[in-house]
Amino acid sequence: MGNMRIETITVAVLFLAAAGQAQQSITIEGVDGQSVVLTTADLSKLPQQTVDTSDHGQPAKFEGVLLADVLAKVHLPTGEKFHSTAASHYMVVEAKDGYRAVFAWAELDPSFMDKAVYVVTKRDGKPLSEKEGPFQLIAPGEKRGARWVRQVTALGIKQAK
Repeated sequence: MGNMRIETITVAVLFLAAAGQAQQSITIEGVDGQSVVLTTADLSKLPQQTVDTSDHGQPAKFEGVLLADVLAKVHLPTGEKFHSTAASHYMVVEAKDGYRAVFAWAELDPSFMDKAVYVVTKRDGKPLSEKEGPFQLIAPGEKRGARWVRQVTALGIKQAK
């Protein structure tokens, strides 16, 4: 009976550790359907950015990386092959609670537009709260915050059909 309890506790601890680890990663899917999983440690190796902006009318300083640097890890609708179809692609941002937001690819591709969007992990010098993070997508300069997605779990590049 004693060994059964130890095995149950071990399984529970492993499950909780795996669940915690899953919450610290973000899945990026390219236009070809291939995915990569990035952790907070992976993002810390990318060029870091500091963004001074406002969130709900309050000044805020976010730290993270350019979305473009994250997306560079997967196949994107760029180059000659996508010359005539690039504008038909979009990116879906998914959150832990099921919330989704969409960006037209033309908003994110630097050959179309100079718009900086970020994947952040810190706010005002501290890791994002459990309610916001561990990853948040921010789009400074937008009049409404509907595409500032908290608890981001996935980014996917798709094509409108």
